[in-house]
Amino acid sequence: MKRVFFLDFDGTITKIDTCFLMVNTFAGDGWKEIDEQWERKEITTEECASLTFKLFRADLDDVRKLIETVEIDDYFMEFLDLCRKQGDDVYVLSDGYDLIIDMVFKRYGIEVPYYANRMIYEDGFQIACPYLNPDCGQCGTCKSSLMKRLKGDAEQVVYVGDGYSDTCPAEKADLVFAKGVLYRYCLEKGIPVVCFETFRDIIKHL
Repeated sequence: MKRVFFLDFDGTITKIDTCFLMVNTFAGDGWKEIDEQWERKEITTEECASLTFKLFRADLDDVRKLIETVEIDDYFMEFLDLCRKQGDDVYVLSDGYDLIIDMVFKRYGIEVPYYANRMIYEDGFQIACPYLNPDCGQCGTCKSSLMKRLKGDAEQVVYVGDGYSDTCPAEKADLVFAKGVLYRYCLEKGIPVVCFETFRDIIKHL
């Protein structure tokens, strides 16, 4: 059976959410209230990022140094090897930032296509959302739209994630591996879900 995997990045591939890491390290007072508004869907990802970036006390070099400390899941590379052996496609869909994903992937030698918001640094940080769905606009990167476009002839669509931006795409998948916020959401909504802690759990299940 041909499968396609769509993976969240922050807190799924990485051991820590890099967006949280950055704001917790660099943002001044007020970012928690902004983040809570985003979690309640009172503001969009684009609005949340724009407001939060105004609180940043950092430049691009500061961000690069911080991201060098980020580690990926201990079994992620093994998971990728398994997918390649089985002929399964893998895509990363993130409501985080291309710049951060690129830094992490280059450091670990990971070559997987990814779709994310753009992180721009020009006299301060800015966000651009090339994969925004104008009919909704809640997330900067519409993972559901991308899944529909990228799934091709796969017989099974598998989604792996952990957070608020993963709830919509999880509803469109045939199989969901989840933890954290996403796992609780799937249980509440009756979405068939398999709980995981690391990619080793996913490998065992497959």
